[in-house]
Amino acid sequence: MSLLRKSRWILLAFLLSLIPASSYAGVLISVGFAPPVLPVYVQPECPQPGWMWTPGYWAYGDDGYYWVPGAWVPAPYSGALWTPPYWGWSGGLYVFHPGYWGPHVGYYGGVNYGFGYMGIGFAGGVWRGGIFAYNTAVVHVGVGPGWGGNRVYVDRTVVERTTIINNNHVAYSGGPGGINHAPTAEERVAMHDQHMGATAIQQQHFAAARADRTAYAKANGGHPQNVAAARPMGYNNNRGNEGRMNNNRPQFQQQHPQPQERNSQPSRNESRPQAQPHQQPQSRPQSQPRQQSRPQKEEKEPHR
Repeated sequence: MSLLRKSRWILLAFLLSLIPASSYAGVLISVGFAPPVLPVYVQPECPQPGWMWTPGYWAYGDDGYYWVPGAWVPAPYSGALWTPPYWGWSGGLYVFHPGYWGPHVGYYGGVNYGFGYMGIGFAGGVWRGGIFAYNTAVVHVGVGPGWGGNRVYVDRTVVERTTIINNNHVAYSGGPGGINHAPTAEERVAMHDQHMGATAIQQQHFAAARADRTAYAKANGGHPQNVAAARPMGYNNNRGNEGRMNNNRPQFQQQHPQPQERNSQPSRNESRPQAQPHQQPQSRPQSQPRQQSRPQKEEKEPHR
């Protein structure tokens, strides 16, 4: 038993050495079993121009996987696009890759989140000067004053040209039953953009989802009730300057690293390390993680 435990710690330490510090903030999140499939839901109406859709995803907390609802959030600056987080596969573990803001949408594992995020790139709209124009062929926006003119357009051809890698709502890339998609040339270029992490409003949203016991797969069987929101949870408690779009670009984090190489299948005799505690990226884009977190105390894998 002691030999097995020691080998798990060695494997986790090896994984920590492979992944650069800028690929995550705080704690490396690695889980020995896959997240549930993505739920199917209807996108709520965009509450106001300049807000961006951030797809829902499965995160991991103290009591297993929990659902972070999709939400419309204020863009942090003019030209900002959101690259969603995703679960990848490395060394027999499912490893979480946080989302980030940048001038282009980067690699998110080929996961089909819908509403413009079909696995590669983003078809939900484009920035035209300081105004974001929404492609209403794939996203749901309002009607009436404020939504006319150059704020909306319809382009179904971009959807037809988009390659749908995953049409089965699989929530992870690589590993047994996972999505098989290596980064495209465009996605590799986007990896070298300057990026910033989730905003303070997004961090509030993440924290509220983690505190909602009904969001956990153990409680809902992988079918959460609260799947999407027009505004981030807790938004009314934090409506400062971040509720308005900032046309000045903030100080960015380090460049986002390329994803690690994935193993196709784990060995049958391989002992999988258990889940490590979850922590969302730092809320302030100005600060960078000072050091990599050491693996936390081992936890037992929940029964499926």
